[in-house]
Amino acid sequence: MASLLIKNIEQLCLCNINSEAPLRGNEMSAWNSINNAFLLVEDGIIKDFGPMTNAPVAVSETIDAKGKYLLPSFVDSHTHLVFAGSREMEFVERIKGSSYEEIINKGGGILNSAKRLADTSEEVLFEQAMQRLDQVMALGTGAIEIKSGYGLSYEAEIKILRVIKKIKEHAPIPVKATFLGAHAIPVEYRSRRQEYIDLLINDILPVVAAENLADYIDVFCEAVAFTVEETKAVIRAGKQYGLKAKIHTNQFNSMGGIELCIEENAVSVDHLEVMNSEEINKLASSNVIGTMLPSAPFFLSDPYPEGRKMLDEGVALALASDYNPGSSPSGNMQLVISLACIKSGLLPKEALAAATINGAFALELENEVGSIDIGKRANFLLTNEIPSIAFLPYSFGANSVSQVFVNGQKI
Repeated sequence: MASLLIKNIEQLCLCNINSEAPLRGNEMSAWNSINNAFLLVEDGIIKDFGPMTNAPVAVSETIDAKGKYLLPSFVDSHTHLVFAGSREMEFVERIKGSSYEEIINKGGGILNSAKRLADTSEEVLFEQAMQRLDQVMALGTGAIEIKSGYGLSYEAEIKILRVIKKIKEHAPIPVKATFLGAHAIPVEYRSRRQEYIDLLINDILPVVAAENLADYIDVFCEAVAFTVEETKAVIRAGKQYGLKAKIHTNQFNSMGGIELCIEENAVSVDHLEVMNSEEINKLASSNVIGTMLPSAPFFLSDPYPEGRKMLDEGVALALASDYNPGSSPSGNMQLVISLACIKSGLLPKEALAAATINGAFALELENEVGSIDIGKRANFLLTNEIPSIAFLPYSFGANSVSQVFVNGQKI
């Protein structure tokens, strides 16, 4: 039986976590850690951990982690990893003064990506997405969600979801798939919105279900995309096929998306840059996870989510990258954690919990990843030799991860 011992760990973080519910409030910074610790891995699974005084001797391989912190790998619960081409010219337009909404209304944004994707083969999309996956894994991501939504047609949406299914089959980390056909109204349907929604519900969803192409369903509930009533129709249609909801909402406007998602028992509501006190209180009283994507407002120069207020009110907060070509062309979860601290007021330990165990809950993977617990996958990372855990978000822009392990194997 292959075994790996990580010894002399400066601090083993986020261990012995209660995986019955996501962390909230004070729990976000009160998670367990062990100084001068060991971690034992057998056959890709966490077998044991504890203080060095209890470390085993007979193992196949040993790594000395003196001066380093050991963390569970990040769980990136909101990405758009499958896309064709970049959109740096829109980046330039925003610098010149155009807003994200103005770019979308001119046929750019998501619609631009959809046009490119339609002309790109499944093989090329798969190769490009796997390269991106390798990059984010090297930065510490050990589980990920990937959405469709850059197709916006029957053929292209199914194409993306088939690519994601192939990624699932080849990726060494857990991958969850989300059907986001309701990402934008295609240009040709702008004067007949209901026809596009009918296409999603009546034509695409049955194929998604028949081919087992998605774990979740998503809608961009926003003024530039879909109304609350349209969102409700899509959520309820997905529910008929066993697809739970993970919804984009409150990125630019407060328009009832939070209340709808609570009523419909969504797994998460994602973005949350614009939230009023009533919405925060309702979200805190629900089982819906609030996922902040701070690299999106960073890139778009938009307001940041009120993370401190949401956390203090008791919202179960997660963090994700929103990796996509238009509003967050980065899957670096270390930067996401830094931004959550710097711009949304989370303490370092709170941000790390949001990016690991709560991210796992946002993908219903809490029994598999997100913390250092016996029986979970050995997906974890070792930092460089750093003075404290707070140094990780403090040293924004730097890669503080020295080694990444997936299923107990160094990558």
